[in-house]
Amino acid sequence: MPNFPRTAAIIVAAGRGLRAGAGGPKQYRTLAGRPVIARALQPFCAHPEVFAVQPVTNPDDTAIFNEAVSGLDFRPAVGGGATRQASVRAGLEALVELAPDIVLIHDAARPFVTPDLISRAIVAAGQTGAALPVIAVNDTVKQINGDGCVVATPDRAQLRIAQTPQAFRFDVILDAHRRAARDGRDDFTDDAAIAEWAGLTVSTFEGDAANMKLTTPEDFSREESRLTAALGDIRTGTGYDVHAFGDGDHVWLCGLKVPHNRGFLAHSDGDVGLHALVDAILGALADGDIGSHFPPTDPQWKGAASDKFLKYAVERVAARGGRIANLEVTMICERPKIGPLRDPMRQRIAEITGLPVSRIAVKATTSERLGFTGREEGIAATASATIRLPWGADGLAG
Repeated sequence: MPNFPRTAAIIVAAGRGLRAGAGGPKQYRTLAGRPVIARALQPFCAHPEVFAVQPVTNPDDTAIFNEAVSGLDFRPAVGGGATRQASVRAGLEALVELAPDIVLIHDAARPFVTPDLISRAIVAAGQTGAALPVIAVNDTVKQINGDGCVVATPDRAQLRIAQTPQAFRFDVILDAHRRAARDGRDDFTDDAAIAEWAGLTVSTFEGDAANMKLTTPEDFSREESRLTAALGDIRTGTGYDVHAFGDGDHVWLCGLKVPHNRGFLAHSDGDVGLHALVDAILGALADGDIGSHFPPTDPQWKGAASDKFLKYAVERVAARGGRIANLEVTMICERPKIGPLRDPMRQRIAEITGLPVSRIAVKATTSERLGFTGREEGIAATASATIRLPWGADGLAG
């Protein structure tokens, strides 16, 4: 093997995950606000020793896949087969043109893989050619017959629980998969089993107890609770914005184009609702304000749609490992009337941020004909944001 093997990764995400319950394929459900598949892909995409990441998906899932993994760098997904084994072979064939030395094969339903585990997999494959991560069995295991009666008690000291990513020399596992397909064998449950069948010696290396596979609704409930509990740094921020009216026939409010007899005087689209929300989120992060990130003196933001600013603020929270718990914005104006627009505004903010509508509030008030808003010279908005971050997310001791 070369001193620095070229390593590729296959992420298998073509299954339906029926045992996980309602909510669609389990790899596209969210945990702590982030899709499972994004959590599984990201460590491979960011690993310095992995040069190519090949997802394998169900062709029917193209739209939800693209939405779930937006922003990550990987090869175009290839369609999977009727079984996990067929899907892995599709991923291997897609990598042939790249001729990697080592390939890591990982299940998308394992969203807690760490960079250290990926590194151990690469080292193990380089040393032995075929290896899988395992963890010890802590409970006594019983072998039973068809009647449910115990027939044996295996020695648990010799038993291990298999995980992914499983790691192989690319050429040998590709050959093993091709041989299995030619022989009509499609009953293997993991790639190590195919390697064993092909006559390879499969070694093991230290796995990670946290690298669990999500299978049942209880798995999702437990991990959601664990991840949420880890976000113990709860912060709030407030925002305020105002824009004067000028000539025009519409205004942008909370992401909606609203017909009006005036327009906003603004450098961007003047959306006071979204601007106030951006400032609230940045304030909760202690990360400046909208003007410091998108200065009005910069011509690139001339006429810019404010949904870009809000998406950016949400991404700043995600980059710190955090989650937005609640957003609230209050519009202060005489006209246009906000009441009929409240729910469409909430829905639009939900689309921009990826939050459930139930975590977004839009309110409105007038100033009783007092001040510039009362004189209908402009519109103001206030906002608040509650976010949750891991302790130490700002680099300080937790």
